[in-house]
Amino acid sequence: MTPQFLIIDADDTLWENNIYFERAFDEFVEFLDHSTLAAPEIRAVLDAIEEANARVHGYGTLNFGRNLRQTYERLAERDVRPEDLETVMGFAERILECPMETIAGVPETLAYLAARHDLTLFTKGHPDEQTLKIGRSGLGEYFRHTAIVKEKDAAAYRRLVAERGMDPARTWMIGNSPKSDINPALAAGLHAVFVPHAHTWVLEKQEIAEADGRLLVVDRFEDLHKHF
Repeated sequence: MTPQFLIIDADDTLWENNIYFERAFDEFVEFLDHSTLAAPEIRAVLDAIEEANARVHGYGTLNFGRNLRQTYERLAERDVRPEDLETVMGFAERILECPMETIAGVPETLAYLAARHDLTLFTKGHPDEQTLKIGRSGLGEYFRHTAIVKEKDAAAYRRLVAERGMDPARTWMIGNSPKSDINPALAAGLHAVFVPHAHTWVLEKQEIAEADGRLLVVDRFEDLHKHF
């Protein structure tokens, strides 16, 4: 096929990410030990705090730690001690120590795609943290360009396309997040490939917009072999 411009998400598309945040949340719920609130109710409080803070602080592990701390300060039924806050922050900080777990079939599929198309890695979060993960993953060699932004909205996609000289008619965004990968790419006039992930962060879930034939849905990342 004619060479395409493939923009590819990182977290929960190329490697596991949200499962480590879920484990940290489970540890947090156990430590909080609330007398009346169950985990879903505690999660609702955390989600509201995260949604508000993301607009100011962005994403990443340390910001998640800040959000956990604020949730603890709001919900704790005992005096909030400095050592308790350190424990809560520790749940988040340990995420940085988790091993990289590449999703099945990703390296082979990237090697296949890189030989045929122009690949750009497009991720959001703290630049240092995302750069570290890319390096640890060993997948950076497959990409001609890497971009790390605070938020992946339609304007960010338009800037990326303009800066890289991409032809929108031959440009595809590939990822697991309707909110950050699929809908804003479609809004920017691009094509999109939705790769569902069982543990996509709840704040990244949205109803996928009308696509006018510009949307492809695959079961797993390695299915991209069949289409590109």
